[in-house]
Amino acid sequence: MSTRVDRHRLQVDEELARFIEDEALAGTDVPVATFWESFSRLAHDMAPRNRELLETRAVLQGKISQWHKDHKDQPHNHEAYKAFLTDIGYLVPEGDTFEIDTENTDPEFASVPGPQLVVPITNARYALNAANARWGSLYDALYGTDAIDGAPLPGPYDKGRGARVVARARVFLDQAFPLQGLSHADAGRYRVKDGALLVDDQPLQHPDKFAGHQGDPKAPDSIFLKNNGLHVELVFDRTNQIGARDQAGLADVRLEAAVSAIMDCEDSVACVDAEDKVLAYRNWLGLMKGDLTDTFDKGGKSVTRALEGDKTYHAAAGGEITVKGRAIMLIRNVGPLMSNPAILLEDGTEIYEGLMDAMITVLIAKHDLAKATGDRNSHHGSVYVVKPKMHGPGEVSFAAETFDHVEKALGLPQNTVKIGIMDEERRTTVNLKECIRAAKARVAFINTGFLDRTGDEIHTSMEAGPFSRKDWIKRKSWIAAYENLNVDIGLECGLSGKAQIGKGMWAMPDRMAAMLETKIEHPKAGANTAWVPSPTAATLHALHYHQVDVFAVQADLKKGGRRAHVDGVLEIPLATFRKWTQPQIIREVENNAQGILGYVVRWIDQGVGCSKVPDINDVGLMEDRATCRISSQHIANWLHHGVVSEAQVMDAMKRMAAKVDDQNAGDPAYRPMAPGFDTIAFKAACDLVFLGVKQPSGYTEPVLHARRLELKAAG
Repeated sequence: MSTRVDRHRLQVDEELARFIEDEALAGTDVPVATFWESFSRLAHDMAPRNRELLETRAVLQGKISQWHKDHKDQPHNHEAYKAFLTDIGYLVPEGDTFEIDTENTDPEFASVPGPQLVVPITNARYALNAANARWGSLYDALYGTDAIDGAPLPGPYDKGRGARVVARARVFLDQAFPLQGLSHADAGRYRVKDGALLVDDQPLQHPDKFAGHQGDPKAPDSIFLKNNGLHVELVFDRTNQIGARDQAGLADVRLEAAVSAIMDCEDSVACVDAEDKVLAYRNWLGLMKGDLTDTFDKGGKSVTRALEGDKTYHAAAGGEITVKGRAIMLIRNVGPLMSNPAILLEDGTEIYEGLMDAMITVLIAKHDLAKATGDRNSHHGSVYVVKPKMHGPGEVSFAAETFDHVEKALGLPQNTVKIGIMDEERRTTVNLKECIRAAKARVAFINTGFLDRTGDEIHTSMEAGPFSRKDWIKRKSWIAAYENLNVDIGLECGLSGKAQIGKGMWAMPDRMAAMLETKIEHPKAGANTAWVPSPTAATLHALHYHQVDVFAVQADLKKGGRRAHVDGVLEIPLATFRKWTQPQIIREVENNAQGILGYVVRWIDQGVGCSKVPDINDVGLMEDRATCRISSQHIANWLHHGVVSEAQVMDAMKRMAAKVDDQNAGDPAYRPMAPGFDTIAFKAACDLVFLGVKQPSGYTEPVLHARRLELKAAG
C-alpha cells in the first residue's frame, strides 16, 4: 500500500505529490494550492462525464451486437445496417463544410513534412534518441541496414560497401539538388561565392535550394541545402576516414529527418501506478526543461546522452539562420478508458488517467513555454497533446473541454494546447469530419492507425461472423476506404498548411530496403508525416519527402474531392469463403498467440510497453498494445464463432509460450512460462484471448494493468 496525502479532496500518492510540488511546479507561476484546487475540480467535475461516455460506448456496442445476432441468418443488408447505425446515434449527421482555425502551430505541423517517431517516455535513452533524430547521417543509415546490398556483415569497416554508400548518397544529391552540367559524383570542390553555391564553379539548377553554410565560404565546414521544406547538410572533413578518401572531402550527408516525435504515455509504456507515472512525468519534465540526460554502457564505455542544440549557419541571403537540432515533441496522453491508483477521488474511486495526464503534462510543458530564447520545443507558444482511442465527436469535445479547464487553471491562453486526433476507432473514422469540428481550434494532427483500427473493427462486429485471416483483412476494401477518407476529410477541413495528416507505423525495423520501396506511398497518398520505428528509419524515410512534394500532392487531391466514403468504411472484413484447412487455422492461431505472448511476457514481468519482438518466423516486429489488441481480438473472434476450440487455442498458447521462452533465452531478466504455464504473464495472455469478447472495445489495458499490479504486489 502506498502512502497517500490529502490535497483538496484528492488522496494522492506521496511520491507523485512530492514530484508535482518539488519539481513540476517549481519555476512556474502556479501556486501549489491553486494547482491542487484546480486539479481536484477537474478530476471531480469531469469524472461523471467521462463515465457517461464510456457507458455510451457500452450501450452502442450492445445494440450493434444485438443487431448482428438478430440478422445472423440473413444476407448482410448494407443500407439497413447503415440506417440502424444512424438511428442509434453511432453515425451522426455530417454538418456544413468548414475549415479548422487552429493558430500558432509550429512549422513542423504546418509546412515542414517528414517522418515521425513514437517512443516510450519512460525510457530516457529512447526519448533522447527520438528527440535528437531531427538530424541523421545518411551514410550511417545506408551502411548499417539492408538498404544497400543486404544487411552488413559483422567486422571491420568494409571499404567496398562504404563506396557504394557514398555513390548512393551522390545519386540522392543529383536527384534533389541537381547541378548545371555536372554530377555530384564528379564534384571536387564546394564553395560559396556571392551568396550562391558553386560546385566546381557550376551552380545548382535551382539556386534557391542553397540555404547557407558554416565556416570559410571558400572551403566550408558544411553546406546547408533545402528541398520540399527539409534541410540537408553536407559535412566536409578531410581528417575523417570517409572525407579523407573523398575527392571533395565530403565526410557525411546529414538529413533533416524526424521533424516530430511523440513522447508516449500510452500504448508503448506500462504505467500502472504512481511509481510508473512519476518516471514518465519526470522524463517529460527533463525534455521540456532541456536538461534530461541518460548515462549507459556502450561498447564497454560509459556514454551520457543529452538533447542536441540548434544549428546556426550563415544564410545565403545574408545574416544568420537557426534550424532546430531536435524534433518537435508531442506528448501522447492516455485515452478515456483507464483509471490509475496514483490518485483517489473523494468517493474512493481512482482518477481517470487521461484527466491526470492532461493536467500534469501541460503543467510540465509550461517550462518550455516560459523560455524566451534558446533551444525551445515550440517557438509559437503551443503544447501538442496526442489524444488516442477517442470514440466519436462527443469524446473529442470532452477532450477539448478538458484542456479548456487545464488552460484556465494554469494561466495559459485559450487553445494553447493543440490536439492530435488519433483516427483509430471506427466511430471516429465514420464521423471524422464532426470529430475535427469538435476541436477545430485545436487540431494539429490526425492520423490513421491500422492495428488499433482493426482491433476495434473486429470487436465492434464480433457478432457479425468470423473475420478473415489477418493478412487478408489488410486486403479488404474497407482499409483503402479508411486510409483515403482520413486524408480526404483532413484536406476538406483545411489541415493542409496548418496541421499534420499522418499515416501509421512501419513495424519491421530490420527491413529497411522494403521500407524504402513501399513507404513512399504515404507521402504519395497526401500524408505529410508517417510513423517509423527508429531514428535510422526516420533518416531513410526522409528520402521519400525529397522525392515527393507532399503539399503539391495535397493540392491536387483537394481539387478532386473525396475518393472514399463511409459506405466503404462500413464494409466488414468477414471471411466470405472459409475453405481453410485445419493446419491453416492452427497456423493462424499460433501466429497470433506467439505475438501476444512475446509482447505480454515483457509487459507483465519487466514493465516494457514497446519493444522489438521476434514473430513466429523470428522476424523482429515492433509490438505495442495496438498489435496485441488485434491479435487477441482475432483469436477471440474465431473462438466465439467456433472456428477453433478452446482446447486447440490453449494447446497453441502453450506451444508458443515455449517458443517465446527459447527466443528470450539470452535475457537474464526473463522468466520462462513453460513448462508450468502458471506465471502471471501467461495467465494475462490467456485472459486477453479467452476473455477477449468481454473486454471493453477489445482493449488490452484492463487485463494488462490488473496482472501487472498483481505481479508488483507479489514482489
